[in-house]
Amino acid sequence: MKGMESTLYKASRVFPDCPVMATKLRAMAYNAEELVRLQKNQASYLTQLAARTTPKGLHCLAMQLTAEYFSLQPEERQFPNQQKLHHPNLYHYVVFSDNIMACAVVVNSTVSSAMEPAKIVFHVVTDSLNFPAISMWFLFNPPGKATIQVQSLDNFKWFSTKYDSTLKKHNTEDPRFTSALNHLRFYLPDVFPALNKVVLLDHDVVVQSDLSGLWSVDMKGKVNGAVETCKVNEASFRRMDMFINFSDPLVAKRFDVNACTWAFGMNLFNLRQWRRRNLTSVYHKYLQLGYKKPLWKAGSLPLGWITFYKQTVALDRRWQLLGLGYDSGITRRDIERAAVIHYNGVMKPWLDIGISKYKGYWGRHVKYDHPFLQRCNIHD
Repeated sequence: MKGMESTLYKASRVFPDCPVMATKLRAMAYNAEELVRLQKNQASYLTQLAARTTPKGLHCLAMQLTAEYFSLQPEERQFPNQQKLHHPNLYHYVVFSDNIMACAVVVNSTVSSAMEPAKIVFHVVTDSLNFPAISMWFLFNPPGKATIQVQSLDNFKWFSTKYDSTLKKHNTEDPRFTSALNHLRFYLPDVFPALNKVVLLDHDVVVQSDLSGLWSVDMKGKVNGAVETCKVNEASFRRMDMFINFSDPLVAKRFDVNACTWAFGMNLFNLRQWRRRNLTSVYHKYLQLGYKKPLWKAGSLPLGWITFYKQTVALDRRWQLLGLGYDSGITRRDIERAAVIHYNGVMKPWLDIGISKYKGYWGRHVKYDHPFLQRCNIHD
């Protein structure tokens, strides 16, 4: 007690005005908290900037492949087995992407995991800028026994007339929303009029198991098969009102805030039912309504929830594992038992900011010894 009394006595002599000292300490704490907040904002901004920047190596690769493509004769630019493109009994996979290496990994991992690769048909759709490079990559590196088709957005003139005029009215710079490739997925029945069923794969996935079993999934008359994301105790948890404006009377009347949400990334689409229900017109209606008033945020995923509302059947959760682009706590066991792993989030595996312990699952499908990758200093 005497020691305490001595300490308090000394403190009272050094700091005679306690209220002033308390005010000073509060000010110091506030300044420290403000500094931490600013640092977090700056870190978030730099992460988003890094996620939207094309790495130098990928830019180099695209330039080299483009030059090689234009050195070919027209007949040398044709892919084999194109007669399979419209065969409805084969396994048709669709990828919309402007990233060469990401496309390569999706195709390589799917084909290498397949029990019957000769039945696989890959449809890669990209923009006009990257069309020559992606075409050249697959001409150099054909996907084994599988068939591949590479198309440009320029092939779908009707899309720009339907989509561009509405999109330009939306005041947003979010690349997830402004990307034409993200929106083309809502026109799948028009892009592939001869097909009845397709699997849509995002370009940031890796396939680890044979996916042919998806074609025997009972879709119960619905259009979209997807893995749900509505469990509260999981990192992939999403609620409808996180991204959709339920304060709007139209939204509150037509949709249930407690409805289970689902993920894009690996989706099984019944195009026959899609056409029958004319869901593309539903998508376009809400796209136009979103111009007039704020109905959703964060890219095209909420538009998907609206478009396929009550038209989605839940797939077994082992078909797709989410979160490898933002959640560093996913266990190795969960990763290895998933048929498809999805690097959704900004930390993509081809970026320096990617989560290092997950990069190996992606990198094992990259041909790092390829001469073009060597020249562009792209390495593991």
